Amino acid sequence: MPPRAGKPAGAPASEGSSATGAHATGEPARLLDTYREVVTPEGVPLHLPAAGPVPRALAWLIDLGVRMAIMLVLGTVLALMGALGQGLRLVLLFAVTWAYPIVCEVAWDGQTPGKRAMGLRVVGGDGAPVGWLQAIVRNLLRTVDALPFGYATGLVASLCDRHGRRVGDLVADTLVVHVPPPAAAPQVPAVPARAPGQPLRADEQAAIVAFGERAPQLPPARRAELAGLLQPLTGATGAAGVERLYGIANGLLGRR
Repeated sequence: MPPRAGKPAGAPASEGSSATGAHATGEPARLLDTYREVVTPEGVPLHLPAAGPVPRALAWLIDLGVRMAIMLVLGTVLALMGALGQGLRLVLLFAVTWAYPIVCEVAWDGQTPGKRAMGLRVVGGDGAPVGWLQAIVRNLLRTVDALPFGYATGLVASLCDRHGRRVGDLVADTLVVHVPPPAAAPQVPAVPARAPGQPLRADEQAAIVAFGERAPQLPPARRAELAGLLQPLTGATGAAGVERLYGIANGLLGRR
């Protein structure tokens, strides 16, 4: 995101984008921008896709179901142990209510089972992994977000904050973001493997494999142009040269 007028080019950009700034630069207004932009110490801007109250509420309901299942199973067993079981049940209730989200968020890369199911993750305000202190603060303050009933305070706070943060997030400087789907690894087209016909250096082998993985994303004319550069190796040009390079790439990768 380009810096606003009046700021030096190296200065950290402000969070998100505004309709006023968009009109001033001639760009279309982004009224529903839910991305939070932070700048790393190296000057690299990060765009964090903040999650709204609906997916967060669904994640909370999933976690609630997990907690209830844990209490139902273990509570039934502990009920058979008499007074000792009753005391252990109170300890279990405390752990499931408070330790469950804290430990999961720190040990499981900012995710509880509910957040993982909804594709969400808790991160620090600067995009770094959430730490113990942040996880403890944001979860303890759920008691404030739950006031006066039904998480009303947290809902109002998330609706008023442009990044959907509840009171616990604001105090702990955390943010719940959407986890981007993993990018599919590029694959060489399924062409029968063939030998290159001559010894190749390591960098030449890497270049051919890279061509095989990236060429399907290029226009046919560009693929043919690049394959023509290796006509001395393949003995062909155009589409035939491209196919032969695919075959050599598969051979270098050990495929048949």
